[in-house]
Amino acid sequence: MFTTRPELAGTFGMVASTHWLASSAGMAVLEHGGNAFDAAVAAGFVLQVVEPHLNGPGGEVPAVLATRDDPTPRVLCGQGVAPAGASIDHYRSEGLDLVPGTGLLAATIPGAWDGWLTLLRDYGTRSLREVLSYAIGYARNGYPVLERVTATIDTVAELFTEHWPTSARLWRPGGRAIAGRATNPVLADTWERLLAEAERAGGDRVAQLDAARRAWSEGFVAEAVDAFCRRAFRDDSGADHAGVLTGQDLAGWRASVEPAATVDIGEWTIAKCGPWSQGPVLAQQLLLLNGFTDELAYVDGKPSAHTVHLAVECAKLAFADREAYYGDDPRVPLRELLSAEYAADRQTLVGDTASLTLRPGSPAGRTPLLPAFVAQGRGIGGAEGAVLGALGDPTVSRNGSTRGDTVHVDVVDAQGNIISATPSGGWLQSSPTIPELGFCLGTRAQMFWLEPGLPNSLAPGKRPRTTLSPTLALREGVPTLAFGTPGGDQQDQWQLCFWLARTVGGLNLQAAIDAPAWHTTAFPSSFYPRSWEPGGLVVESRLGPAVLADLRGRGHLVTDGGAWALGRMSCVARDARTGLLHAAANARGMQGYAVGR
Repeated sequence: MFTTRPELAGTFGMVASTHWLASSAGMAVLEHGGNAFDAAVAAGFVLQVVEPHLNGPGGEVPAVLATRDDPTPRVLCGQGVAPAGASIDHYRSEGLDLVPGTGLLAATIPGAWDGWLTLLRDYGTRSLREVLSYAIGYARNGYPVLERVTATIDTVAELFTEHWPTSARLWRPGGRAIAGRATNPVLADTWERLLAEAERAGGDRVAQLDAARRAWSEGFVAEAVDAFCRRAFRDDSGADHAGVLTGQDLAGWRASVEPAATVDIGEWTIAKCGPWSQGPVLAQQLLLLNGFTDELAYVDGKPSAHTVHLAVECAKLAFADREAYYGDDPRVPLRELLSAEYAADRQTLVGDTASLTLRPGSPAGRTPLLPAFVAQGRGIGGAEGAVLGALGDPTVSRNGSTRGDTVHVDVVDAQGNIISATPSGGWLQSSPTIPELGFCLGTRAQMFWLEPGLPNSLAPGKRPRTTLSPTLALREGVPTLAFGTPGGDQQDQWQLCFWLARTVGGLNLQAAIDAPAWHTTAFPSSFYPRSWEPGGLVVESRLGPAVLADLRGRGHLVTDGGAWALGRMSCVARDARTGLLHAAANARGMQGYAVGR
């Protein structure tokens, strides 16, 4: 079968990511004796430079990992929490009924720095200087600017010029968006200063990393963030607002490592971030589809119309539960949501035609609790559009509102260390650039609801129910496959497409990524202004005219997104029987790449 690229195979190490420079930097670290976690950190920092419209130093990073010595999957939580001043009353007093999608009010504590350094300290082997040098080099000496970066800056040119002058100076020097080759010397200086603080702690690697973490959260970075957030800037509510994030918030938070949420599907175990993310919806979809195994089919690398229909209807049920139950809340009934019994009960709701209603279930007899915004049908048919987040790049409006986001990196080494990470946030159009630091803050707080009593209600110290959703799969208890994609709410739908192509279609990693993808828009977006389209289904035209016609006949509101339009998947794998390593990356968007040997 034709594939856009070969599935890579080797025995030394594999790196796959959404940008070739990040993959190459990760591979360079492996070649110099680093392990998979060292390589992931190096790649993650490079992604902050070369894909600045999708992530940045002010963002966050969740990851799922397993080590050569312990196959137990663990989650690195580099997702910062809401600041102490982020109360529903404060936002309501500003006349808001949703957290804005841009500006300083939407900032959570930036978690990427502490997350990556925690990974490096606890699981890596290299020094901070070794892994950070690649990103510093690109920021200082220049990197090739993606056309999408220039287009994003052009889209928000008026916002930058009139309201965010610090961003205009960085991204539109001389009144023109960066293009060709660009630098970010202020960011390079920030990283060099953090390195200097680290190395003052002496020669011990761990002591250096802890010193660098303190320099961020308790030193000059926190001071600059605090001062900048006291200023008011325009956001997509149409008004100017100051932030509530403070230096004390940064000082009081650290990244953590926690158990993964897991579910067994035959010989496979799927490991995800917990319900503070949308991660468990992939597990729920797979449990639901497990009841239709005999009806799923691929022919010549393409799914049947019935397979797509079943996948979409199961996705609707899983995401309805996401809306009613997920959040950073101890009351989330995760065990019941991921039980075979609950899935069997929900399978009876899957019919031959498209459902047009949001139908959360009642695990263990619980009453679903939907936000009033959702229950009242607000956001239906909004301006967001049916092709939300195509390619996993953001859909950006002129006021900076962004739906869809993110980058991704997967790494496996010869020893069996393996990691899947989905960094995001702090993209250049999220909030004004902090001039002393060379980066901006993220806007993940837009995923909270300004309504009390919900699992995902805004409250100080809570993590927003993020869309970021890396995946690790174990086969017969052995860590085997790490994969993920950018794409906001679509991440766990495009991963489902990949999984079905791999496990039902029997395709290799590259062919599974290349296979036609789809997603439904039949639930509220996690991004401001929370638009959705009941019955909406976006597909790649390569499914074929007959399949599209069949889906329309079943009542799906089908939008043809194009032949190669959906997702930016990447993956790595290790065959425990042979020791062979494999990798693949998405050709859509023409920048993702896998490298290895």
